[in-house]
Amino acid sequence: MREAAAAGQHAFGENYVQEGVAKVEALADLGLEWHFIGPLQSNKTRPVANSFAWVHSIDRLKIAQRLSEQRDVFLPPLQVCIQVNVSGEESKSGVSPAELPELARSVAALPRLKLRGLMTIPEPTSDVALQRERFATLRRLMAQLRADGLDLDTLSMGMSDDLEAAIAEGSTMVRVGTAIFGSRNYTN
Repeated sequence: MREAAAAGQHAFGENYVQEGVAKVEALADLGLEWHFIGPLQSNKTRPVANSFAWVHSIDRLKIAQRLSEQRDVFLPPLQVCIQVNVSGEESKSGVSPAELPELARSVAALPRLKLRGLMTIPEPTSDVALQRERFATLRRLMAQLRADGLDLDTLSMGMSDDLEAAIAEGSTMVRVGTAIFGSRNYTN
């Protein structure tokens, strides 16, 4: 990570709370911008609220409320995205497209949070047309929210295996970890 920072990368994401907080502390001297992108349980919101600049994985109001309540008043607002389950997979996190407008209005009203946009992680597929369809769905959802008066500017979509399709559909932020750092080793 220090090599990537020395090469000019200053925004880094993390999926796991404890690992992320440890990295934020260990690399504090670099002045990096930290993004939390994993599922977030309500009992782990406090360290995320105060260690990260962004949270991409808001999927229910309770999590957003806890982040807002626990964000230190001396820190700038926490930048947040709502995670949308555009593929309807039972195993995926994220709010359904039908529930999105109500959640977005509620999150946008919370103090100490700044709703910036939407995030998705669709099902893995090598079918580029399907990738583009999923990302286009998120783009259309954001356009609807903007038409309804929400000031959104971020589409967090696309990872190492599908970033081209995401960019083609308007992604403003891709999450590229595997292509830079290699596959994650999940063994303890």
